[in-house]
Amino acid sequence: MRTLVLNAGYEPLAVVSFRRALVLVLAGKASVIAESGEPVVGPQEILARPSVILLNRYVRPRYNVSTPVSRRGVLRRDGHRCAYCDKTAHTIDHVHPRSRGGADSWENLVAACLRCNNAKGNHTPGEMGWRLGFVPGPPHGAIWQIKELEKPAADWTEFLRPPSAA
Repeated sequence: MRTLVLNAGYEPLAVVSFRRALVLVLAGKASVIAESGEPVVGPQEILARPSVILLNRYVRPRYNVSTPVSRRGVLRRDGHRCAYCDKTAHTIDHVHPRSRGGADSWENLVAACLRCNNAKGNHTPGEMGWRLGFVPGPPHGAIWQIKELEKPAADWTEFLRPPSAA
């Protein structure tokens, strides 16, 4: 059982085991804000099994580390949608082909369906008369820094939404 740890400002900070979460709560360093599953039965008391905890003090996160480029990361960033036709993507494509000096970077890689990837071949989108639906770039935020958030628990969704502009 995993527990989402939120910073005092309600931003995701880490994912820990429920045992570690209970230690933080019992030490007075965090508060339980969501529970799930069976309660934990101890010799003296019965405690709720924490699903999401909130730290009582703000901890400065280390998000200055850049996310390494990977096939899985590019597909995830693009929502598994083809950058050219918006169908389901299973491959990645170099916008500026590697054979022409294109780099393996967040700015040059996009998700693509097999059909578009094969049709594009060794050409640029401009040569094909195609346009990208977005400007590719590196992903940001806590969701990219915390690897366990690739497959979040269902009861974490309300805590992982980006803040809406008011």
